[in-house]
Formats: sequence, C-alpha cells, structure tokens
Amino acid sequence: MANLLDTARTLVEQLHLTAADRCGTGLPLFHVFGQAVCLNLALAAGCSISLLSPFDPTAMLGMIRRDRLTLVAGVPTMWNAMLHAAGDFGPDDFADLRLASSGGASLPGEVISAFSERFGCTILEGYGLTESTAAATYHSPDHEQRVGSVGLPLPGTAVEVRGPDGDVLPAGEVGEVYLRGPSVMKGYWNRPEETAADLADGWLKTGDLGRLDGDGYLHIVDRVKDLIIRGGYNVYPREVEEVLYQHPDIVEVAVIGVPDERYGEEVAAVITARPGAEIAPEELRAWAKEQLSAYKVPHLIRFVDALPKGATGKIQKRALDWKALSA
Repeated sequence: MANLLDTARTLVEQLHLTAADRCGTGLPLFHVFGQAVCLNLALAAGCSISLLSPFDPTAMLGMIRRDRLTLVAGVPTMWNAMLHAAGDFGPDDFADLRLASSGGASLPGEVISAFSERFGCTILEGYGLTESTAAATYHSPDHEQRVGSVGLPLPGTAVEVRGPDGDVLPAGEVGEVYLRGPSVMKGYWNRPEETAADLADGWLKTGDLGRLDGDGYLHIVDRVKDLIIRGGYNVYPREVEEVLYQHPDIVEVAVIGVPDERYGEEVAAVITARPGAEIAPEELRAWAKEQLSAYKVPHLIRFVDALPKGATGKIQKRALDWKALSA
C-alpha cells in the first residue's frame, strides 16, 4: 500500500496537479499504469477523470475535445493510433491539454515529432514497471524535455546501469537498469526464488537495457530478452524500429530475432502498412540501409493487417509466430 500512496503523491507534486485538472485515459484500470498512475493520481489530486473502454483512437480524440482534458495518459500504440486517426482534429482540440504522458513501452521519436506537428502537443515519456508501481523516471514540466529519453529519476528513486558483472557503468554505456526507491515492491507473492533473483539489497533488476546520459536522463535501449545477436553483433530492435517508423507508409512495426543457421539469429520485421500502400521488401531494405549498418537491416520482412496486442494496447512480440507468418 505504501508504494501506491507514494507513487500517487510524488506524481501529483511533479506534475503540479490540482483539483481543477481534468484527466483522461483509455487504459484499463486493472493494469498498473491505469490504476496506480491514472486513477490514483486523479484521486490524490481530487480532480475528475474521463475513462474510455475499449480504446478507440477517434473516440479518444473526441473525448479529449469534448471534456477539455488537461492530462491524458496512454501507451505508445494509443498515441500512434491517434496520430493516424481520420478526422478534422487539430491543435485547437488540444488547447486545454498541458500534459500528455506515455509509458509502458518506448515511444518512437518519429511518433512524438509527428504528433506534435499535427496536434501541437508534446508527449512526455516516463518509465516504470509493475514491480516499481509503474513509476521510476519521468519528464517533469520543470525540466528540459529530451526526445528518446524517459526522463529523470523521481524524487527518492535511484537509478543505476550495471554491466554483466554487476558493476555500475559510467554515463553513456549500455547495461541493465536497476531501480531502488519507495515505489519498488517488497517481492513477488509466494515466489521467494523469483524475488531473490530480481531483488537484492532493495535494488530491482528490471530486465531492461539502458544508459544514463551525463545529466542523469535515462534512455531505454531495449529489453534484455529482445536483444538480437546476429553473427556476433548486437542488434537492438528498438533502434531498427525507430528507423522504420520514419518510413511514410509504415504504421506499426515489431522487430524480432529469428533463429538462423548461419548467423545464429536474423533480423526480422513484422509490419502494418498504411491502408492502400504497397511496400516492396527489397526497396524497404535498400531504404533502411541508408540509415542503418548492414547487419541491422531486416533481411526478413512480413506484412500483416494488425500486430498482436495485449489488454493495454502494447504490442506483444512474444505472440508473433514467425513460422506461421512464413507459411
């Protein structure tokens, strides 16, 4: 209970929320982001909250306009869906919106830029896990916003980036992210072995790869489990996805590793294209090679109508069956 209360109190202070604010989300309240951040934040501040279920991008934009929301929270796929939604929505519809918060996964910089251009609104990223009550770092309105970063540690929270040997790495180097603070859990219920593996001396082993810059901003690179090792070279799927999202005909993309006899793993991209668009795989590879090292370019490409998503709207890479896609 203490971590729930601390997360709500800390974020209310950081976001300067008051009873006059009007919050809104399309996130389900059974998820930690929807409950521990969105709902509890509104309760702690004493402000209203508008809920949309199920999420629909056009309906969400309509709710923002109708309820004159001042704070909206969502996951990356929601912001991307709103960006591509049809309709006459524009900056005037977001005149009251002072905070747009994204979490749950990394938001491509191209989506942030395009969203700002269409709606005149900047999306601020934060970072947290279920084990840290969805809170750890955030872009406070009082600090510089850095696209590609998930912000600075929240008050009382410490962030370290460690190497495989457990030693703390200097700024700029990529390693696993560790967290410690009042929002971190005490342990997994009735799972002592898992607790011992992920929690030691109050430090939470997140399973995320990241780096801290010289000013303490955290940059999430990828999940440890999602790292692709192709011919001995590390390929971070998020880096490849960031580039592919810049293609004008790509709406959503998931980059995964596929077993390969020659390279160990091959880089594969599963793509949802803009309606009516036709993308030739060989042309896409040539386009990507202009911006990526050759070993990072997806050599395997499949197009689908929609990517699998969980209840919160996050893309579920583990649900992608490459054999089925290739059949």
